[in-house]
Parts: sequence; structure tokens; C-alpha cells
Amino acid sequence: MRKIVLEYEPSLIAKLNAFSYQKEAFEAVKDLEYSAIFHEQGLGKTKIAIDLLLYWLKFKDVDTVLIVTKKQLVQNWKNEFITHTFIKPAILTSNRNDNFYVFNGPSRVVIANFEIISSEKERFHLYLKARNVAIIIDESAKIKNPNSKITRDFFELSSKFIIKTIMTGTPVANRPYDIWAQIYFLDEGKSLGKDFNEFKKKTDLSNSLENNTHKKELFEDVVSSIFLKIKSFSVRETKKSGVIDLPKKQYVTVWAEFEEEQKQIYDRIREEMSLLVKKGDKTILDDSSSTLKRLLRLVQVTSNPKLIDEMYFGNSAKESVLNILIDDIISKGEKCIVWSSFIENIDYFTKKYSRYNAVKIHGGMKIIDRNRSVEKFTKEECKILFATPQSSKEGLTLTMANHVIFYDRGFSLDDYLQAQDRIHRISQKKTCYIYNILIKDSIDIWIDFLLKAKQNAAFLAQGDVTKDEYRDVADYRFSSIIKKILNIDNTEEYL
Repeated sequence: MRKIVLEYEPSLIAKLNAFSYQKEAFEAVKDLEYSAIFHEQGLGKTKIAIDLLLYWLKFKDVDTVLIVTKKQLVQNWKNEFITHTFIKPAILTSNRNDNFYVFNGPSRVVIANFEIISSEKERFHLYLKARNVAIIIDESAKIKNPNSKITRDFFELSSKFIIKTIMTGTPVANRPYDIWAQIYFLDEGKSLGKDFNEFKKKTDLSNSLENNTHKKELFEDVVSSIFLKIKSFSVRETKKSGVIDLPKKQYVTVWAEFEEEQKQIYDRIREEMSLLVKKGDKTILDDSSSTLKRLLRLVQVTSNPKLIDEMYFGNSAKESVLNILIDDIISKGEKCIVWSSFIENIDYFTKKYSRYNAVKIHGGMKIIDRNRSVEKFTKEECKILFATPQSSKEGLTLTMANHVIFYDRGFSLDDYLQAQDRIHRISQKKTCYIYNILIKDSIDIWIDFLLKAKQNAAFLAQGDVTKDEYRDVADYRFSSIIKKILNIDNTEEYL
């Protein structure tokens, strides 16, 4: 199909120059049919993507470039186009009437969120027949689940794009098999195979690895081969590779001890859980959503007992530790971000620290209100941002702060890595401090081990470390730790 010629073509000149490592990534993938940009978060993947689309529009038979991102990042992309280009992108929204004009208009760049791909799938089929469209998927880990409707819709449309690029700093968002669907969208199984279940079985970071040498070796062999199989069309840089000069990141574990009543609630729930996972002669604690919800109750108690017991009138053991950390940071004239997975905590602490003009971001807020909080946080008088990782872990540059405090953490590696790197990005000048508040002898210990194991496995899958380097640090003890926490027998089947 010949390229559509517009009466008024936008200028395809970039306003700003790229860093050398961004130019290298651009050169490596600019002429490929499909590619993956896996640069670590904070290394400017957006600039690489913009330079790519300008090149495609100028030198390739590309009529339009479709950028797909998360809802909360659409405004970020609009801002980036103002900064880097002379193009004004069209935006697809939930308003189908307005979308009609986008689909039938002359725009060279269109931005949509993931959900629009599904809601407008039929019109996309027609659109892709009439135009030569390239696609850039931002935060492509969103399509990591091959069984979700959104991912299946992307698979259905995949062959109709003439160029495809995916981007994420965390391709292994949680476990190594998360990368499969993202790569399948690009090459339809050429690199990692067409059978997801088979791939998952070989790359699952399961509890059965700790005491099974054969399984462990197979896991390490398969996971270490992933990046080699996709290397021909993938680029990845990390902050440790020295491509850019960033301040150090220091991790600090801050310990707390249960309040007496808090411990009683925790022990009661732990005993209830241990009974739930014992079935006959076996202990079965799988990774189903129902099991994770039960474990989440233990996380809630260690975070804030009020989350599950309205009659609890005391404080969490973590709250007094948080008070000390915040006061110390503010006394130095610096800012901090406090992360919690629970909206109730975010609301409570924002009110409590109103004297520091604290602001908040969580999923219960409108996008415009979240953006307003970010704007306020840039001002000198606002010292603290309280936020949930799920609502603000991506796209935000918050380098006006150099401290992040994890009041609690969930089971997602992606949430943890993305959230801490809001401050560890280009333009950060100060040492970054990452505080993890843990309660002794609690599920916090298991989460700490689990996230470290997931991160090491991600490093291996992404080609950040060799197999020998991985084996030097690999630790599969998260399985025995969860058994100890739940007081369950040593059996073959467990989470």
C-alpha cells in the first residue's frame, strides 16, 4: 500500500538531541520489522521512541504511528511531544463520536490507552486495512498475561501493523514467563515458542525449586537463554552499565516490632491460614488469587490492623518508625515519597502530615487530581507525597525527592522496582535512599526474600547477569520461609 500524502505535513524534526546510548538504541532497531526497547526505567525510552517514529514517518512507508500506553500516562506523552517534536498527536478516548474523526483524520501520530484497543477493535481492523500503521506499545508488561482479553485483542491485530515496537523497563514484571506474551505479539512465537503453558512450566519461580536440584538447574538454563533468543531485535541498558551518570541508590532496612494487640490479630489470621492450606496428608498453597488474598490479610495486619479490624484503636508498629524517618528527612530540608498498597493508609497519612503540605495519589482519584498532586509536589512547601504503586509507579519523574519509604510492599516486583525509580532518573543529583519498613517475624520477611528472588531471576532473563553471576546470588529460601510463617509441614505442593 502506498503511503498517504497529506496536504499539510507536520515537521518531522526533533527539537532536542539524544544521549549517545539513546542514539545507539535508535540505530540498532530503526530498520527492523519489530523490536523491543527494554532500557531500565529512568533512561529515557520515550526519547528513543519519538526519534524512531519521526524516522519511520520520514523514511518508511508509514502513514501513522499509534502509541499505546496506560491511561494515566497519556498526558505524559502529550507533554513529551511538546518538548521533543513539532507534532500534535490525536488522542483516542472513550468518546466514540470523537474517535470517528481521529480514525478518519490526517494525524500522523495517534495516542490511545490499552483499553481503547479492545473497545474500538472493529474500527481498528478497518483502520489498519486503510493505512500503513506502525505501533509503539509503552509499558508493554500490561500485555504479559496471554489469557487476558486485552492481550488477546493485541494478538489479533498484531499482523496488521507494518512495524511493531514494545517498550518497558521491566519486561519480567514479576516472573520470567511474563516476557512471553510481549515477545509473542512481536514475532508470533518464533523466538520463545508458541506454547505459553510449556514456557511457563520451565520458567516458573516456584517453591519446588529450593529442594529439587534438577528443577533448579533446568530453570536456570532456560531462563538464562531467554535474552539470547530475542537479542537480535532487543536493546537493553541498565543504570549500572555506565551509560549515564546517576547518583547511587542506597537500600535501608528499618525494623519494627509488633504492637501486642497487633501481634494477637496477626497470629489468629496465621493460624486460620495454616488450617486452610492443609488438605489430608498434603499441604497445598498454590498461587491462585484466593491464596494470595489470604496472604494479603497478613500483609494488611502488619501494615495497619485497622484495614481488617475496625475495632482496632491502636497504632501499627510501623507508624512510629515512619514518624522518625519522615521527621529526619524533613529536618534535612529534603522531600520523600511514602508508598503503601492501601488507599486507607494513603488518605490517613496525608491528613496526619498536613503540616508538611502532604499530597497523595491513589486509584480512587481522578487523573486530573493526581496530576494536581504531582504539580504541588514540585513546589518547595510540599514535602511529602503519599502514593500507591499501582496508581503512580510509571511515567512520573519525581526527582525533586531523593527518599522513598515503602511502608508496606505487595508481591509484585514491577510495583517495587518502578515505584523506587520515580526518584532515580535523569536529572537526579542527590544520593537516593530506599527504605523498607519490616516487622520482625512477620510476612514482611517472606516478601523481602521473594522480591529479591524475583529480581535476580529477572536480571537473568533480561541478560543483565550471566548464569554464573546469578548462581552466586540466587536464593530460593522464600519457600521454607513461607512454610515457617504459616507453620505448615514440609511437603511437595505449596506456593
